[in-house]
Amino acid sequence: MFDKETLLQELTFKAVRSSGAGGQHVNKVSSKVELLFNVNETLVFNEELKERLLDKLQNRLTKDGVLILQCDESRSQHKNKELVTERFFELIETALKVPKKRIPTKIPRAIIKKRLKSKRTQSDKKAARKKPDIE
Repeated sequence: MFDKETLLQELTFKAVRSSGAGGQHVNKVSSKVELLFNVNETLVFNEELKERLLDKLQNRLTKDGVLILQCDESRSQHKNKELVTERFFELIETALKVPKKRIPTKIPRAIIKKRLKSKRTQSDKKAARKKPDIE
């Protein structure tokens, strides 16, 4: 579908210090990894695919069309880099998937008759509860 190797070369990685609780060591080590990908400047996708990505990922992109993903699950920077790239490729694949067009099915005639018959019996049941109209 697309070349992962050339896409990997377009990614920018940044190591940042993780937030949250921890000892003194957490303040010295940059184990959190940020992945930056500019959708507008990529050469891997053509204009049509770029439009689809911009549309599907619009609430995850910055104003400049940059996708930012972060990972600080592991204490290892290398493991976090692997996790964030896996997550990135999954996100791109799901965004590029074209949904199947739904073909509405025709309601079978027997089901329509069954529905109308049940409506008629319900109507007759309620009509039988009324007092007879004497003229």
